Amino acid sequence: MSVARGLKNLAVVPAEPIPLSVLTGFLGSGKTTFLGRVLASPDLADTAVVISEFGAVALDHLLIEAESEGIVDLPNGCTCCAVRQGLADTLYRLVDHRRDSGRPPFRRIALETSGLADPAPILYTLSADAYLEASLRLDRVVTTIDTIAGSSTLERFPEATAQAASADLLVLTKTDLAPATPELLELLTALNPIARVVDGGAIDAAAALFGGAPIALPRPRLRAEAVHAHGIGSLCLRLQQPMTRLEFAMALGRLAQEHGEKLLRVKGLVEFADGDGRPAAIHAVQHTMYPPRWLADWPDADRSSRLVFIFRDLEPEIVLAHFMRGDPVKIDTGEGEA
Repeated sequence: MSVARGLKNLAVVPAEPIPLSVLTGFLGSGKTTFLGRVLASPDLADTAVVISEFGAVALDHLLIEAESEGIVDLPNGCTCCAVRQGLADTLYRLVDHRRDSGRPPFRRIALETSGLADPAPILYTLSADAYLEASLRLDRVVTTIDTIAGSSTLERFPEATAQAASADLLVLTKTDLAPATPELLELLTALNPIARVVDGGAIDAAAALFGGAPIALPRPRLRAEAVHAHGIGSLCLRLQQPMTRLEFAMALGRLAQEHGEKLLRVKGLVEFADGDGRPAAIHAVQHTMYPPRWLADWPDADRSSRLVFIFRDLEPEIVLAHFMRGDPVKIDTGEGEA
C-alpha cells in the first residue's frame, strides 16, 4: 500500500480516528476463544473484526459465535508476509465500507493475528501509510499466554517471545486447568516489563482488548537489563536531564535508523525541556516512531522521564549511548506496576 494512495484519500478520513486493537498469541494459546468472549459483549456489537490465519484455508472466523457482517478473513493470513498489501487493503476496504454502507458505522476494529505472526510489521503498517495513520488509532496490543505450555513455548519459539515482548497486556489463558507458575510469571515480567499480566478468566475481556489509555510505567528498583529467550532483552532507563524535543527525536531516530529491526518496542513518559510541563507518551516499533501523545498530567507519582526498550540481539550500551544528552541511568521494574 503506497503512501501516494493514502494521500489521495486523506480528504475522506473519519472525523475521529477509529480505535484498533491487535490480539496476538502463539498457536493454541486461546486467542479465538478470548475474541469470542469480547464479541459476546453487547457493548462491542459495533466492532469490525479482521482475522488473519496462517495457511490456505481459514477456519477461525467460523469458530466465533457472533452474528456480525463485520468479520473479515485475511486470506493466506500470515500477517508478517501479507502486511504490506493484504492487511492494508483490508483496512482500506473496511474504512471505505464504514462510510458508504448506509448502516450505522462500526466504532472499533479488532485484528486477530496468526499464531505465527510477529506483531511488529502489523504495527508498522498502521503508521507507514498516510491514510491509515490518519484513519486509525492503535488502542493496544494484547497477547494470550497459555499457562499449561507457556514457559516451554516461550523457550522454543522466537515468534512467541516476540508476541509477548510486543504486548501492552498479557492475558493468561487456561488458568482453570493450571495456574500460572512463578517461573512463567517471572519470565513474562522479565521479558516485557511494560505489560500488565492478568488472569484471562477473571477479567472483562471487552475492556481488556479495548482500554488502551496511557497507564503508569513500572516503578523502578535497583537492577539493570536482562537478556532472555531468543536474544530478547529489555532496558529501562530514567533521563536525569531534560532533553528538547529535537534532541530526543534525533536520539530515538538515529537508534531506529541504525538498529530498527532489533527494536521490538519502545514506550515511555517524557517531559521535554522546551515543553509546557506536560508529559508525552512515547511509542515506537522497529523503524517507526509514532507522534507523541500528550497527557494532561503524570499518570503516577514518579514524575520523571522514563523509557523502556525491548529489543532482540542489541547491547544495552548502544541504547544508552544514543541518549547521553539526557544523562540516562538504568532502572529496573522488578516490583513495579505495569
